[in-house]
Amino acid sequence: MRDRHHEAPVARRGVGLLGAALLGVLLLLAGPAGAAGMGPVEGGALPAPLPLFPPDNWWNLDISGAPLDPTSAGFIGFINNGGTRHLHPDFGGEVAPGSAQIYGMPYAVVDGTQPRLTVDFVLYPDESDGVGVPFYPIPAEAKTQPHWVEGGDPGNVDRRGSEDRHLLIVDRDNKYLYELYNVYYNTSTGRWEAGSGAFWDMHTNNRRPEGWTSADAAGLAILPGLVRYDEAYDPGVTQVQHAFRVTVRATNGHVYPASHSAGSTPGALPMGARMRLRASKDLSGFTPEVQKIFQAMKTYGLLVADNGSDMFITGTFDTRWNNDILNPAFYALTASDFEVIQLGWNPGSGAVLVGSLAVNPASVVGGQSSTGTVVLSGPAPPGGAVVTLASSKPSVAAVPSSVTVAAGNSSASFTVSTVPVSSATPAVISASYNGATKSATLSIKKRKR
Repeated sequence: MRDRHHEAPVARRGVGLLGAALLGVLLLLAGPAGAAGMGPVEGGALPAPLPLFPPDNWWNLDISGAPLDPTSAGFIGFINNGGTRHLHPDFGGEVAPGSAQIYGMPYAVVDGTQPRLTVDFVLYPDESDGVGVPFYPIPAEAKTQPHWVEGGDPGNVDRRGSEDRHLLIVDRDNKYLYELYNVYYNTSTGRWEAGSGAFWDMHTNNRRPEGWTSADAAGLAILPGLVRYDEAYDPGVTQVQHAFRVTVRATNGHVYPASHSAGSTPGALPMGARMRLRASKDLSGFTPEVQKIFQAMKTYGLLVADNGSDMFITGTFDTRWNNDILNPAFYALTASDFEVIQLGWNPGSGAVLVGSLAVNPASVVGGQSSTGTVVLSGPAPPGGAVVTLASSKPSVAAVPSSVTVAAGNSSASFTVSTVPVSSATPAVISASYNGATKSATLSIKKRKR
């Protein structure tokens, strides 16, 4: 479905006898598994305080007053694709009662004593955490029992070719989050394999290194952006206080808080873009629980995290979800009910970002050159803005390593040099600054004889 292109944990902090007893009671009550004890729990209670990560984390920011992006209408039009895109809840319970197959994203909760295992990374080892050492606290149950891995089949069933197969694990004692993409337990080697893996200390706002993926294509954590049953249906939770993870069919570069690009489709939203349900949208006709979910879309919004189906909102696997309620409620909202806030919005930085990138002409005969123009979202700061440039095919379409936008200016141009080619060749040119990346495609044609 997608085009995806270390920090060590500190010592465990104990919860104390009273805290452990209380946590044990909570685990008895929480999650679809309803499991007792301090061992691994599928869908167990998450460590307080909630929401996950610090209050000023990008998942938890109130964006209700954030400025609108000037190209918001164009982005929404792209998603609608000449029609109307309705929202869909990408979560639920079992596909059929007693089935291994499930809807939504499961997660495991373990304690600080869970043994760490070495995971063999087969796709993105250079962008993964904990490579080559015992690092990931994967429950033994995930090997052979259903419902621990996304999709539902046990880890020893190889579905990597047809499913994303995420495995999310929370160390509740230390407030650590481990997320793996495309997992498989190889019984012949007795080891877990994965496409990529990421570690998150939930006490901090640490981002992935620029250019790195995570278990998600955008380089973001997955768990804090899931719609969860315990938040929607717990009467003690008056409001859901975080954004939700959303997918769209295509993306174009990335902006803060994302760190990774997975597409360069003109007109598409970048990874990390935020959509906000319009404040004027009337929610009174929905159930109180659904109103709580939709209100969070007004206050905290949706974060573009992956390529997939347009306007699919990701939530947890939980047998208590009722899709007879969820499906028509979500379908009642469309992409046109949303607006896009300023790309890369970060209220604490006031940062100038890459606003757009264009190449002119967009198609040249090999051996000719094209001119790239990068435009910032505002004037460059004193000293200028050094914008990093890259080409997906540097041997065919070469660009300088960077271009500087002079202080007070908002744009700069550079030359894209090409060489003769034997067949038509596309090259993706990208420009990055302050955590935002924009891309444009240059077509290099074969010279006619």
